[in-house]
Amino acid sequence: MLICVPQDLRFALKLKCLGLRVCGSSKHTMLKAVILIGGPQKGTRFRPLSFEVPKPLFPVAGVPMIQHHIEACAQVPGMQEILLIGFYQPDEALTQFLEAAQQEFHLPVRYLQEFAPLGTGGGLYHFRDQILAGGPEAFFVLNADVCSDFPLNAMLEAHRRQRPPFLLLGTTANRTQSLNYGCIVENPQTHEVLHYVEKPSTFISDIINCGIYLFSPEALKPLGDVFQRNQQDGQLCLALGEDSPGSWPGAGTIRLEQDVFSALAGQGQIYVHLTEGIWSQIKSAGSALYASRLYLGRYQITHPERLAKHSPGGPRIRGNVYIHPTAKVAPSAVLGPNVSIGKGVTVGEGVRLRESIVLHGATLQEHTCVLHSIVGWGSTVGRWARVEGTPNDPNPNDPRARMDSESLFKDGKLLPAITILGCRVRIPAEVLILNSIVLPHKELSRSFTNQIIL
Repeated sequence: MLICVPQDLRFALKLKCLGLRVCGSSKHTMLKAVILIGGPQKGTRFRPLSFEVPKPLFPVAGVPMIQHHIEACAQVPGMQEILLIGFYQPDEALTQFLEAAQQEFHLPVRYLQEFAPLGTGGGLYHFRDQILAGGPEAFFVLNADVCSDFPLNAMLEAHRRQRPPFLLLGTTANRTQSLNYGCIVENPQTHEVLHYVEKPSTFISDIINCGIYLFSPEALKPLGDVFQRNQQDGQLCLALGEDSPGSWPGAGTIRLEQDVFSALAGQGQIYVHLTEGIWSQIKSAGSALYASRLYLGRYQITHPERLAKHSPGGPRIRGNVYIHPTAKVAPSAVLGPNVSIGKGVTVGEGVRLRESIVLHGATLQEHTCVLHSIVGWGSTVGRWARVEGTPNDPNPNDPRARMDSESLFKDGKLLPAITILGCRVRIPAEVLILNSIVLPHKELSRSFTNQIIL
């Protein structure tokens, strides 16, 4: 006798065999999440830090950037599986991270590698069968390079009220800075998206796209329509002899923002859920430092155990500070506010650290001062040296202000910004490194100001 096992039951049995949790027997209580992590040709503004580790694994507030996303997804009731989509090679660091995340959150966390860069929507369409396996009610889509408090449960409630194919998370920006983002015009009563423009040339709206979405399974149909249209355009290009590289990006390349949101706005398919919580993009090292500050502040509510406490015989802690358990910090050091100290770091006597990230294995010798800087993996800062940057934070007097889109140069001059030391950089004693970027494996012999040291 032939027994047919439903697809969602087969999926549940597979998860149970792997020792992972199964949430809910009905397909209407099952959810998934997709995190779009991009690839190595993305994140060029993150160099030299992205030379050593894929940008999504860069530590922000003590944990890899995308761990914040996974933690938020794992807390949503009914979450069944988390998928990472990108075109990084699955190296040892990524593999170890996935294994550790799976063990910590008792959820399947899998990486799906694109065969080529497919844009923000192409990977979703290409891996649609894996996303829809088991029959999820809906699935979250999160860009890896955002910092947020991820109000996913509130988005789920909003989605269940109207069940649109697309629900976008939105926040506000001031008129000038809104031009750097996808801008949303909404119906204030129903919250339907009436108009969507990605990085407009003139002011459209102060509501901007956060890069965090909740899609129904039927949202994949418009992506399929774009794919079919791209295929037809490709055949036309070939027929016209326009087959030179770069003349056509490929049928699989789908831009969610321009190809889907802009096209479907005003047709009752896209809605927006507004948040007043923390949110910032993480496009550069400077924005990673700002995101670290936001997450450290949020640890007061979500992970108080991650924040260092002042204790007798320990270093002086000011404000929010994360110290990895394996780091060695001298009792006369003064840390904070907004400092993150990584695995195996050594902090000597009399060191002053403020608004900075110190990465795995770095050494800060006695009486160094590090302000508004990122100290790379295995780097050493000599005694009495000063490493200092200039913050590019949002205007504190404007509640709608966001991080400015950072440009390294203006009128041929390097703009003041945070100081970045690449991996295994050696800074000698008693020098000043100010507003500079030092590429990996450099051994400096003197002070530098406003320079990129190649």
